[in-house]
Amino acid sequence: MHHRTLSLLFALAFALVLHAQHTTHIPSLPGERWWGGATALGSKMPFGKELPSFNLFNRNDNNQVSPLLISNKGRYLWSDRPFTFSVRQGDLHVDSPFAPVAAQKVGSTLREAYLAAMHAHFPPSGKLPDSLFFTMPQYNTWIELMYNQNQKDVLAYAEDIVKNGFPPGIIMIDDNWQRHYGNFEFKPDRFPDPEGMVKRLHQMGFKVMLWVCPFVSADSPEYRELAEKGYLLADTTSQPAIIKWWNGQSAVYDFTNSDARNHFIGLLRHVQQRYGIDGFKFDGGDNHFYHRTDLVSHGGKDIVSVDHTRAWAELGLAFPFNEYRAGWQMGGKELVQRLGDKDYSWQAVRLLIPDMIAAGLLGYAYACPDMIGGGSFATFLGIDASQFDQQLIVRSAQVHALMPMMQFSVAPWRILDAQHLQAVKAMANLHATFGHYILQCARQSATTGEPIVQSLEYAYPNRGYAEIADQWMLGPRYMVAPMVNAGTSRSVVLPPGKWKDDRGRVLKGGRTITIDVPLNRLPYYERL
Repeated sequence: MHHRTLSLLFALAFALVLHAQHTTHIPSLPGERWWGGATALGSKMPFGKELPSFNLFNRNDNNQVSPLLISNKGRYLWSDRPFTFSVRQGDLHVDSPFAPVAAQKVGSTLREAYLAAMHAHFPPSGKLPDSLFFTMPQYNTWIELMYNQNQKDVLAYAEDIVKNGFPPGIIMIDDNWQRHYGNFEFKPDRFPDPEGMVKRLHQMGFKVMLWVCPFVSADSPEYRELAEKGYLLADTTSQPAIIKWWNGQSAVYDFTNSDARNHFIGLLRHVQQRYGIDGFKFDGGDNHFYHRTDLVSHGGKDIVSVDHTRAWAELGLAFPFNEYRAGWQMGGKELVQRLGDKDYSWQAVRLLIPDMIAAGLLGYAYACPDMIGGGSFATFLGIDASQFDQQLIVRSAQVHALMPMMQFSVAPWRILDAQHLQAVKAMANLHATFGHYILQCARQSATTGEPIVQSLEYAYPNRGYAEIADQWMLGPRYMVAPMVNAGTSRSVVLPPGKWKDDRGRVLKGGRTITIDVPLNRLPYYERL
């Protein structure tokens, strides 16, 4: 039988399989609530009485997903394959085209459920991304340069970081530095001396990362070479599939082919050797790009969308300097996971904490809460410096400061007056001051598999803390309670015990207090 006919039959057969659903109804125990599935659902966690259907095959809402749901009553469910889940009248419903998905009772708390699932399905690798991610801020050129990445402005951005008293760390050169997608040479008209640029950045104290993606511009020399070798994802015509993504339509690598994977890693190694690059920001890989019945993967007819997401993520294990935004499974691995691009708004600031908590509960401990002020460039267009809500930028930086990582993109010195700039710079330096402790938490996570960012429900179970979405534990020692709204006052829940606040006062726990939070204050509490 002709290969094209066989491929079409495989695709049709698999599509039929995906419609043969196994539905599991999981009644809630008294007081039971659920977390998990998708990082981007963090603000919906714990899931309430109703949660619309979420399909792990074709949705990730711009972030990591995992086939894991856990409850505060010590139950969890896991499937090696994707499923669709929803909550109706407080009960969980799971639909799988592969097999029924059942809940397991393993304890009586959220932490016990997480630990059991983690040890069974995504134990820690014992390894970390490079330690600089945890000890110093990151700087991404996206918001300042957008698609005009160029040597002159990259160096100017780095020089401004140092000139304004911010600690150097990792600098990421974002999309459009290369000739075209699938090519890994700097545009010569924009980067006349990339080796010299990287050398200068190193001299200034930065490590340098480059944005890369799995897409390949059609009708390019790389496309023709990769198509001939069979390294591109095909469709049922046996030709490279053309995928629609945010920058247009392109072919895409098929990393279920180990030869394609080795080829791609080899290209990145060459970039490192030629230009002195330290690592890569791996963008793309979202499951919805691969959710098509006409795709024919090298890995076989059982490959589904998320298998491509995972194969893309596995590339990062070869590079200690890596960053991802999309993910499937891969909890406990030495990969940096950034929250998806959020807009420039107070609502987006309020999403950072619950989404970071959700990432940790899916096994993604080494996470970064988007970019300070937001990573969605469209919300910055048409806004000049006089229109920025400067307090929002400061409060966003305060949320980042005592997270595992913090990342700047919009230049604070361009949009802030002296008072607000000083407040943001203090947060960058606070993160560096806490760097040793944060790295210690990361190393502990690499051994135990526990999240670095923990909700109060995780750390202090069954005390009524499940709905608290504006405080977190940073490891076992510190609780952080920033401002996530306009204003200078908030309430803080102090769990049982004694706590020393950021001003040195010792407070008795087991109560809720109201505190003043002037612009330059980030409230945090050391557990005594």
